[in-house]
Amino acid sequence: MSDVSLIYTTWPDAGSARAAADALLRDKLIACANLLPAGTSMYRWKGKMQAEEEWVMILKTARAAACCARVKLLHPYEEPAILEWLVEPEGSSAGFLEWVRSETDARGV
Repeated sequence: MSDVSLIYTTWPDAGSARAAADALLRDKLIACANLLPAGTSMYRWKGKMQAEEEWVMILKTARAAACCARVKLLHPYEEPAILEWLVEPEGSSAGFLEWVRSETDARGV
């Protein structure tokens, strides 16, 4: 198992997603953020059906716990979607994983 994770989260608009990505990059909590344009999310929240446009953000990090904690603080939602996937080193680019580690090295903060 690798120490590198992908974090999936959704945001209500491009501005809030970009602001969060900027903060996470500045604090070396992520190596990269992919922001995917708005799509429709359909879900039930507090007993009511919802359909909202949301931006998807995928974060690459070797500091998942700290990254997830910061996302929760930065997020405007009451209960944001924050899902972590650990990256398997087999079949992954070793150089890319090392880059993620070097960009999120807490010693340099």
